[in-house]
Amino acid sequence: MKNQEISEIFFRMADILEFKGEVPFKVNAYRNAARLLADLTSDIEDIWKQGKLGELPGIGKALQGKIEDYLLNNKISQYEELLKQIPKDLFLLLSIQNFGPKTAALAYKKLGVETLDDLEKAIRNGKLAELPGMGDKKIAKISKGLELLKTSQERISIGIALPVIDGIKSYLKENAGSILKRLSHAGSTRRGRETVHDIDILAESDNGPELVQIFVKMPNVTQVLGAGDTKASIILNDRIQVDLRVVKKESYGAALQYFTGSQAHNIRLRGIAKNHGLKINEYGIYDGDRKIGGEEEEDIYKLLGMDWISPELREDRGEIEAALARTLPDLVTIDDIKSDLHIHSTYSDGQLGIKEMSEIVRTFGYTFMAICDHSKSAFYANGLNEDRLYQQIEEINELNRQNKGFHILAGCEVDILPNGDLDFSDNILKKLDFVISSIHSAFETEPTKRTLAAIHNPYVDVIGHPTGRLISRRDGFAVDMNEIIKHAAETGTALEVNSYWDRLDLSDINIKKAIDNGVKLSINTDTHHPNHLPMMELGVATARRGWARKQDIINTMTLDSFRAWQKRNTI
Repeated sequence: MKNQEISEIFFRMADILEFKGEVPFKVNAYRNAARLLADLTSDIEDIWKQGKLGELPGIGKALQGKIEDYLLNNKISQYEELLKQIPKDLFLLLSIQNFGPKTAALAYKKLGVETLDDLEKAIRNGKLAELPGMGDKKIAKISKGLELLKTSQERISIGIALPVIDGIKSYLKENAGSILKRLSHAGSTRRGRETVHDIDILAESDNGPELVQIFVKMPNVTQVLGAGDTKASIILNDRIQVDLRVVKKESYGAALQYFTGSQAHNIRLRGIAKNHGLKINEYGIYDGDRKIGGEEEEDIYKLLGMDWISPELREDRGEIEAALARTLPDLVTIDDIKSDLHIHSTYSDGQLGIKEMSEIVRTFGYTFMAICDHSKSAFYANGLNEDRLYQQIEEINELNRQNKGFHILAGCEVDILPNGDLDFSDNILKKLDFVISSIHSAFETEPTKRTLAAIHNPYVDVIGHPTGRLISRRDGFAVDMNEIIKHAAETGTALEVNSYWDRLDLSDINIKKAIDNGVKLSINTDTHHPNHLPMMELGVATARRGWARKQDIINTMTLDSFRAWQKRNTI
């Protein structure tokens, strides 16, 4: 945790210094140190105790002193002083796309922009457009970024919510185990939505008041919004609202169904119940005043004449009709995944070498993986030129000669260039085992036409993060997904479900469209650090929301089946 805490402070210090006009060398020193700490696998406190801070690359005496200051005092004095010299909403402002420290400093000095409301006003009255370097396109991007930020302030990523849920569950099981029978999360997180408004926790217990008191006294509770005998609401870390409901055994299933939602799904269920002369609520399902079910969630669906519906599908998008007709799909599960096909190494911007990464990937039970480092145009990510790519292929071939029961595919994440060409020629691509093609730059330059060109290349297996979205700060580029899906189906090209928490790209809606048109999907983590590998679960949840089955996903194939599927092997 302290690695991440210090890293975040260093990133913020870099932003403040750039905002104040500090020389680039000093700003970059903080940013480089922040990245190093964020990716460090060892505990920074252990390194400090061993007197080895000076052995970390780029961590000079000044930075060592600040790390020591934090480890001793739980704060960095210089950072505390810098905070007094900046607008109160600076870090929120800097999270807006195209509104970096230099732009923020100019807006602050010339227009007095200190808050999000100030920025919104400056955009609305045209004052921001009068600043040097502010064209119409940049203003439009800042305005859109501001809109996205205000939306994201109201919701949190599922990638943030799930670890919080795991921590809450562990705490309650450890501290309330004697009175706790069953425990589950509900709401949007159980349905696997990409963002959630708050976190819902459901517990079965015969001692609601005691469980509520344990809950509200958890670490990091910064505000108790309310606490009764069977429910409580808290704020964690001044940011995340968590609601607890405690019910008896006989109502647990009904409550789990009710609080999982969605609202549209539940309204449909209540309508069906009414047509059957029944009533359902959070306590059970009733025939008149007689309770006929509710202990298990399956009771609700069974008594309404339908199959149980997986939480990810409960959005009133046809799942109820399928459940009544007994035609619900057998959704893909995390246990079906046999490979991760988008992993980076130190050859480009990954944090581990190929051998070290492959050893960790094997622990997930996969039988093969693909190393897909960036191609040469991604210079910012240390992209590979032809010579380094050939060197990497040789290393992978040697590792495969040593491996037993696990195979590494020599792949590449090849940039789709603004003119529609790929970053490597076909003569190079055909030497690889696997190719992902992605757009990483010039998003506004004909993204549909460029993607279609990659789809029709015989050596491109997968289109990576097809819409380019970043949930927290950037909409996807203006790509025509209907055209992309049509051509992917025609050519046998798969589309990626990128599991990284801030991408989850494709979205569930586009996944459903792809599957309905016979397009295969590839669920990958886009791993740059071993900590990213567990995000496969987020990708699987998103795929399930799009009704994806095992047979729709190329990562569920054996290596032989995967090779038979590749269009390059039909040339």
